[in-house]
Amino acid sequence: MPIRRLPPETVNRIAAGEVVERPSSAIKELVENALDAGATRIEIQADGGGLSRILIADDGHGMAPDQLALAVERHATSKLEPDDAGDVDLLRIHTLGFRGEALPSIGSVARLTITSRAPGGDAHQITVEGGDQRPVAPAGFPGPHGARVEVRDLFYATPARLKFMKSERSEAMAISEEIKRQAMAHESVAFTLDLDGKTTLRLPAEHPGDEGRLKRLAALLGRDFEANALLIDQSREGVRLSGYAGLPTYSRGNGAHQYLFVNGRPVRDRLLQGALRGAYADFLARDRHPAAVLFLDIDPLFVDVNVHPAKAEVRFRDPALVRGLIVGALRHALHAAGHRASTTVADNVLAGFTAHAGPAFSPSAQSAQSFAPAAGYSGWVGWERPAAANQDIPGLGERTARVETPVPGFAAWPEHVSPANTPDPIDQPLGAARAQVHGTYIVAQTRDGIVVVDQHAAHERLVYERMKTQMATGSVTRQALLTPEVVELDPAEADRVVARSQELAQLGLIVEPFGGGAVLVRETPALLGDTDVQGLIRDIADDLAEHGAALALSERLAEVCGTMACHGSVRAGRVLSAPEMNALLRQMEATPHSGQCNHGRPTYVELKLNDLERLFGRR
Repeated sequence: MPIRRLPPETVNRIAAGEVVERPSSAIKELVENALDAGATRIEIQADGGGLSRILIADDGHGMAPDQLALAVERHATSKLEPDDAGDVDLLRIHTLGFRGEALPSIGSVARLTITSRAPGGDAHQITVEGGDQRPVAPAGFPGPHGARVEVRDLFYATPARLKFMKSERSEAMAISEEIKRQAMAHESVAFTLDLDGKTTLRLPAEHPGDEGRLKRLAALLGRDFEANALLIDQSREGVRLSGYAGLPTYSRGNGAHQYLFVNGRPVRDRLLQGALRGAYADFLARDRHPAAVLFLDIDPLFVDVNVHPAKAEVRFRDPALVRGLIVGALRHALHAAGHRASTTVADNVLAGFTAHAGPAFSPSAQSAQSFAPAAGYSGWVGWERPAAANQDIPGLGERTARVETPVPGFAAWPEHVSPANTPDPIDQPLGAARAQVHGTYIVAQTRDGIVVVDQHAAHERLVYERMKTQMATGSVTRQALLTPEVVELDPAEADRVVARSQELAQLGLIVEPFGGGAVLVRETPALLGDTDVQGLIRDIADDLAEHGAALALSERLAEVCGTMACHGSVRAGRVLSAPEMNALLRQMEATPHSGQCNHGRPTYVELKLNDLERLFGRR
């Protein structure tokens, strides 16, 4: 077939299809134009999901009459400047969009009207309908300068595109999400969004900087995000990462609360998302996702923003540098958070309580047996434990026995006389241990509330962090088994475990092949103490079957290390003495990330006195 030139109208509509996929993408381009024009206030209106009408009004520097005509021409822009030789560097892009591309694209598929006034000038207007451009004419304008862009009947010139639009509600939600992203990146700009005549978003301008940015994020993502966000601000080789990331216990079931920006431009980039997930790999289960709003500032020469027509994706010249910066900055912030857990943990606990008014309690009507320990509760008073449970716990230190008079049904902590130079445990962040309930939960008292600790989850994190430290220094302490233990597996599982024997040795676990379908375990990490070797090896075999081939060495080691920590931690149902409980609390306070276990679940819940008073109707 012969090659022929396409009509200009067809060319414009093809270009529009790349830039204007749906109403929200048209609004994105128009809002970015307003931001590039220096606007401090942007108002957005959309009717019928943006298909009937879109209006973007701003107080930017506006355009003179001769600029209006150029703005709706293809390949005309104010965003790129030629050098002395007349050449234009497409990689040196310091703006968000190309006014000369978005406007003609929109004008080719809709009825477009632009009204603008430059400072000190008169207002003028230009109209484009389905690619048909009208002359520039004088017009009225409400402000001293700025622009108003009105789009009606989007895609009327390409009716086939309308068939692919979603419902008006879905399109309106996409518009709202787009404005939220733009507002996150520009906290010093005021935004107002009206959908079908109803104001759904009104954001005042905030002071530029971290404080104003967090206020803006709190207005968009909620006060919970503000209360549980960690400040991120790290630089490496001229690349800066800033923003806020949520605590691991403030995680989500999907990645909808992850917002990433490159040079102020919202993007959905696999490299950035992968780095974010990698940074939280030690703290979250695989079905949980961190909440974060991150801003990457990089020299435009080192990032290509034109790999996607809508600039939703980018390509970095040095992706390893970017990934390393993100992972390092996030882990640094998580480390600095120490044992801190999210406030939503306590909120969820409070929401689960139900006030209950039962029959009045009368001591005289109760028998002595009413005060016996509840079923399933292994309680004691003071330091003494039953002989069956009298076993030291790795990492918690030695215990001294002491017998106290029992108080039925409650493992109490007697008054403790401390030397003058020893801080009172009740003044520590996690308080002083007062009881252990159901052999699983430690109840501690602080000056202004109580703390409930899951002993297994907490000790699992402590063991895991100690194992990681030993791995990093190459000093994993091993203990030889008096009798090497043979673990029977199926042949495939045994092969997988033996194939990783060198990696397992880095963790202090020495395994050898022992015939078909079996492995011999000679040494285990000393941190695990007297562990269930059979269960440990089987769990490791399961981990390797699920993740071994897909993960890098460091990630495989982290998975196995987490499994070992689980086996080496204090089990639920294990009765602890008071000194052991307090030792656990003090180690949690001194250990990074101890606010959550290796699977992202909280290790403790803190309730303030105000919370307790609300529960019991005291306030």
